[in-house]
Amino acid sequence: MLWGRRGVYVALDAVTHQLILGAYDIAEGGKELFNFYCKLSEAGLTPKSATIDGNRPQMKYLEKVWPGILIQRCVVHVQRQGLSWCRLHPKRTDAKHLRFLFTDLSKIKTPQDVYHFLCRVDLWEQRFGEAIEHTPLHGYVFTDLKNARKMLLKALPDLFHFISNPHIASSTNALEGYFSRLKEHYRRHRGLSPRHRKNYFLWYFYLVSQ
Repeated sequence: MLWGRRGVYVALDAVTHQLILGAYDIAEGGKELFNFYCKLSEAGLTPKSATIDGNRPQMKYLEKVWPGILIQRCVVHVQRQGLSWCRLHPKRTDAKHLRFLFTDLSKIKTPQDVYHFLCRVDLWEQRFGEAIEHTPLHGYVFTDLKNARKMLLKALPDLFHFISNPHIASSTNALEGYFSRLKEHYRRHRGLSPRHRKNYFLWYFYLVSQ
């Protein structure tokens, strides 16, 4: 939940969806985020995995504080962004087939599903990937297609940890739901001064964690 480049940052338990720690007025990509994780570590938290939306500083700091932690990319974020970049009704053949891949991400439930999906990605790469990589085209449509391909390939190693471990959340939907409730409550208190706003969020974090 952000205002400009600063906002609210929270950590939830992936199994119980209970609040672990909340912080107000921090930069998602700055050292304050690193300090947020350090505070959790100093309190004795040793997570085996973390489900995130792909923010690179977030990934870096998680791995720095807890070396060896499994990073699960949020399937919903990857799917949503990929479909957006491919467009609703793409005209290019490569974009049409890539869109099918992103559409089917939410259907993956078993190791066999993962295997077949990876085979389809490999076939798509063989048919279209190299051409996209080396074609000197520009423009919004083609740039978005390249971004969609790049994102998918980078996300793949961390996209399906939840298949082998049911305690790993496949998405950040629980977190989105938390923020939705928080925003709904906050709208009733618009116009708070900065000091009162900070106290409001501290109160909310405490209340919801009880």
